[in-house]
Amino acid sequence: MLVGIMISCTVFAAAGSTIFGGAEKHKAAADTNNAELIAFAYAILDYVRDGDYIALSQVAHPEFGVVFSPCATVTLSTNKRFSPEQIAAFGSDTNTYVWGVHDGSGEPIEMTPSDYFSGIVFGRNYLDAPVIGVNRIVKRGNALENITEIFPDAKFVDFHIPGGEKDSAEELDWNSLRLGFEVYEDTLRLTIVIHSKWTV
Repeated sequence: MLVGIMISCTVFAAAGSTIFGGAEKHKAAADTNNAELIAFAYAILDYVRDGDYIALSQVAHPEFGVVFSPCATVTLSTNKRFSPEQIAAFGSDTNTYVWGVHDGSGEPIEMTPSDYFSGIVFGRNYLDAPVIGVNRIVKRGNALENITEIFPDAKFVDFHIPGGEKDSAEELDWNSLRLGFEVYEDTLRLTIVIHSKWTV
């Protein structure tokens, strides 16, 4: 539930781009403190893990909604975008949507919202991500990283789970979940959810 989690962006000092190790168009969120931004992103991860789509809908941008991209490259013409009302109904929505294409095969990613959340958005436990980037992409693969071009006014948090040791078979088995926010009426709202990993 959403008691006390909305952040008024008028009361915090400006923040820069940062990476933290461990568990430590609209309007720019220029006055948002890093710690508050991270806390807000963690709250959203709780909603995602718990399948609390009502709470998730309450942090979604009221007018723009939320874009979901299964890869680092955001394409507004093909990525799914849902309104807060649609997100609130995800728990009972049995419709199958095409969210993008699978890496390698190019086959469509056809899933219900709940399957997409459990299989892709929270396919790894990002609450335990050992590296967190604030307004900075922690790890890049060979896909185009364009969150800052498509959402130039957004602040985002990158929850990153590294792969294995360098030159090991698991080195490329890394995953990131990026949550992007913009300000609506002095309050941070979720506008973009990106899953990123190494692509072929």
